[in-house]
Amino acid sequence: MFAPLFLVALNALHVAAYSRTAALYGQNFLNAFTFQSIADPTNGRGNYVDLGQAWNDGLITVNGGSLTLRADSWTKLGASGPGRNTFRLMSNTQYNNHVAVFDIGHMPTGCGTWPAVWEVGQDWPNNGEIDIVEGVNSQEPNQSTLHTSNGCTMPASRKMSGYATGGLDCSVYDTDNTGCGTKYTKANSFGPDFNNAGGGWYAIVKTSTAISMYFWGRNDGSVPNEVRNPGQTVNPASWGTPSAYYPSTQCNFNTHIGSQNIIINLAFCGDWAGAASVYGASGCPSTCTDYVNSNPSAFSEAYFEFNALNIYE
Repeated sequence: MFAPLFLVALNALHVAAYSRTAALYGQNFLNAFTFQSIADPTNGRGNYVDLGQAWNDGLITVNGGSLTLRADSWTKLGASGPGRNTFRLMSNTQYNNHVAVFDIGHMPTGCGTWPAVWEVGQDWPNNGEIDIVEGVNSQEPNQSTLHTSNGCTMPASRKMSGYATGGLDCSVYDTDNTGCGTKYTKANSFGPDFNNAGGGWYAIVKTSTAISMYFWGRNDGSVPNEVRNPGQTVNPASWGTPSAYYPSTQCNFNTHIGSQNIIINLAFCGDWAGAASVYGASGCPSTCTDYVNSNPSAFSEAYFEFNALNIYE
């Protein structure tokens, strides 16, 4: 006897369709990325250093399975010259359809900081940019954003726990690069509250028809067991409603979203964090550039601590 087609389809959704291709911890996490010693494309006050200088300056700590990436918090800067030494890492591998689960114990905080975990395709923006973790000046909650070339929009109604901010047009040209953002509803998804709660997990699920992003705090009772205790497979269909959801219904992913590299970086000031209206509204003192230059000890909490990155394809 054959099962009805709708039951076959339902069962298919719950097959663990993704198998782990990378389990990154500590030193092998670091080895899977390349430091990008480049000028800050966001016009900020950060100075992205190479791997050798990052080691020499004490910006990297590997402690067993934990990897810490931090900015310089001891050097007072002059008004001219390079900005505050910091990091920008790009994965050595590109990923097409995939699941990436980031176990993060601590994220950078402080006035002037702009931490981000994101993905980007080659020939930006034609192959897209997907921001998973992003925010400025310690302002909660987290924001995820999709940036594309022209002709990609999102429906007004989407099944996600977050809410659209800044409009539904994802084009960097139409929106002055703000894209189509999604604000999360949990304060502990970003900034000091995230750190005070012991961190948590972020996940992205990228397919040919949708991009979904999830967040669970460390003590969240709804954390899937396969996220908390990663194994060889995952089944995102069992994870519930995503925090941010971008379907392909009004955006052809074949032409707007290509294979992605993972980027982890910490910028200072720049086009978002340093914008006068944003920096001042965050309750931060002085100007962003002057504050970053003159107050190194203010950045003692400006670091990422990664417990793990598991990737499934």
